[in-house]
Amino acid sequence: MEHNKINQGGNPLGYKPIGHLLMQFALPAIVAMLVNSVYNIVDQIFIGQGIGYLGNAATTIAFPIVTIILAVSTLLGAGGSAYAAIKLGEKKEEEAQKTLGTVTVLTLAASAVVVAAGFLFLDPMLKLFGATENTMDYARQYTAVILIGTPFNMLAVVLSNMARTDGSPALAMYAMLVGAFLNTILDPIYIFVFDWGVTGAAIATITSQIISAVTLIVYFMKKGKNMRFHKKTMFVDPDICRLALPLGISSGITQVASTILQVVMNNSLVYYGNQNAVGGDVALSAMGIVNKIGMILVSVCLGIGIGSQPIFGFNKGADQPKRVRKTFLVAAAASTSVAVCGWLVCQLFPGAILSLFGTQDPQFNLFAERCLRIYMLGIFTAGFQVVSTSYFQSTGQPLKASILSMLRQLLLLIPLILILPLHFGLDGILYAGPMADIISAIIVSQFIIHELRKLDRACKA
Repeated sequence: MEHNKINQGGNPLGYKPIGHLLMQFALPAIVAMLVNSVYNIVDQIFIGQGIGYLGNAATTIAFPIVTIILAVSTLLGAGGSAYAAIKLGEKKEEEAQKTLGTVTVLTLAASAVVVAAGFLFLDPMLKLFGATENTMDYARQYTAVILIGTPFNMLAVVLSNMARTDGSPALAMYAMLVGAFLNTILDPIYIFVFDWGVTGAAIATITSQIISAVTLIVYFMKKGKNMRFHKKTMFVDPDICRLALPLGISSGITQVASTILQVVMNNSLVYYGNQNAVGGDVALSAMGIVNKIGMILVSVCLGIGIGSQPIFGFNKGADQPKRVRKTFLVAAAASTSVAVCGWLVCQLFPGAILSLFGTQDPQFNLFAERCLRIYMLGIFTAGFQVVSTSYFQSTGQPLKASILSMLRQLLLLIPLILILPLHFGLDGILYAGPMADIISAIIVSQFIIHELRKLDRACKA
């Protein structure tokens, strides 16, 4: 081990036990991903308690805008961190430093574009995302405030990715935790005490995102280990864009696919819900809650995948295929275990989970429980699929990562949501979820079996 440590320049990514490294990097990443989910879920819990299912339907309508913001953020953050990790593995610290400057400047520019476009086309977007006469005012109030906080939201996501690659995963975790804690405190104050309704929930969210972003900015100004903000590196390097951004495309595609999926899902739920006794607004609100619950499970799996990325990238750059292979196996096993546990909870205790989101009318509760059980029936397959995408992304295989990112949501779930309801009505939307999960799992397994065989040959060479 000592010889290996010397060869890797003392960087623990090259010599520490994989299990220890994965826990060190994945736990903060899990917390960070959960925090992003919790922002929306906490809002929905308090909005459900204070306003009811129409308020929750409004946050569901606004959610595609949130995923657009995340799409750009994860494209820049995941691509920049993956490229920086490879450069650090190759002992090219200056290139990693330039990467931090490039993705930060791009983040600020992109956030300005998102805010301008969001306000310019706010009402048409909300109608496209499923807003009705009953929900438009709530959706407009919530989304307008969320757009104001976009620059801080994007910086928090991008810089937390870069902080993990810089060897400070705990800092990334604490920055997000502080924001989540503050959001949980402010939500009930703004909603119930100040009586600000959905606007209060949104203000609490962006306040928390500002705190997270400022914490990470201060870190890279004063305490970064391998990367810091410097005037000479705060510009967009075209070569880094060309090499780093493709590594983040799969993460960006995942969020873009989520946006398209949400638009198709919302409109389908309203249309087929109104043809059913359930009602469109009820169906929209219930599925919004179910998707947020699914987000928690997937966030844990994504955290494991993100935590494994610096280990994948560094050891790929350092030409250590045994450590790359072991990292994948350990991460896939951990992620699958989480997915299976989450699946069991959803199947066994749907009522208890849904009760957190407020007391609703009996018809809502009945449909929501059924929706949770059926739509989440295939979630147990999510674990290894997420880690597989992270593997291809981190090892410089953006095309494969992009294909896998599009597979479940864009190539399978959206067509199924459009086709199955033609024959089965509202039930067709519910069963589209598990069908997409299982089919995509079978396809992903073929990709990863081939890759593991290639790593086996590299280990023996």
